[in-house]
Amino acid sequence: MSLNSSILIFCMILFFTSPCYSDPDQLQGFCVADLKSTTTSLNGFPCKPVSKVTSSGFFFSGFTKEGNTDNMFGLGVSFGNVLSFPGLNTLGISMNRADFAPGGINPLHSYPRATEAGVIIKGKLLVGFRSTTNVFYSKVLKAGEMFVIPKGLVHFQKNVGRGKAVTITSFNSQLHGAAQLPATLFASNPAIPDDILAKNFQVDETVITSIKSKFGSS
Repeated sequence: MSLNSSILIFCMILFFTSPCYSDPDQLQGFCVADLKSTTTSLNGFPCKPVSKVTSSGFFFSGFTKEGNTDNMFGLGVSFGNVLSFPGLNTLGISMNRADFAPGGINPLHSYPRATEAGVIIKGKLLVGFRSTTNVFYSKVLKAGEMFVIPKGLVHFQKNVGRGKAVTITSFNSQLHGAAQLPATLFASNPAIPDDILAKNFQVDETVITSIKSKFGSS
């Protein structure tokens, strides 16, 4: 086999086995999601018949109101994904609005299906993430500045200003999914056994029980 043939075969294998870096491209002009459909579908929801699509399918007003920050993290997130904005179906994009009370935090979490890019609209946030080589990257950002979090990496944002803070974030997925570490570890259902968590964190099981009680899962 010639060198050129080997290179061609390698390129073909690389092309057909490369992972998708965002949602698959749509094969039609639009596909407003039929969220009530019982039809089985992969990588999106079934499309509404075009005859039933109206202008409302392409517009969203969910970011006009401040999110409720009266909770343990001082965080209120408004989701602009396909579940609340059906017009995003198959388009490979979504957005969130995040409101932070003074001292509020978006706790350690990751997005398994999307890269996140965000801009600070109001206030001052500390944004940080950990790389797969265990390097911690962070910076304090103010209104007008932007950040990006590579797909799948654990990250957080914390309000370090004196007043409220707001960000608008975008994702290259219509439904990026989220794994919030505190809830994943201490409020899963069924619960992760205490001895497993205690061994992982090298603490006594009573510490784990105490933490779980904060989440109402002890």
